[in-house]
Amino acid sequence: MKSSQLVAIIKRLEAMQEVPADGEPQTRRFEKNGVEKGLVTFDAKTQTYELEEMDNHQVFQFDNIDLVAMEIYDLLDDTDNPEE
Repeated sequence: MKSSQLVAIIKRLEAMQEVPADGEPQTRRFEKNGVEKGLVTFDAKTQTYELEEMDNHQVFQFDNIDLVAMEIYDLLDDTDNPEE
């Protein structure tokens, strides 16, 4: 059985919640086959995630880890995009 991609995404998002000593927002890049699909920033002060979709540079804010994880999963899932 293949391991869950959604669990891996959530683990990365949870790791972002650990506030560094400098208090700066945490950022993670999500890639598929070496192509950056999304950039996520977690702001500990507001407890929100910001997702920028790299294809169209749309920015979304989430206050729920499950919702941002599902959005990232959809970005990385290429079954909707036959060009890839």
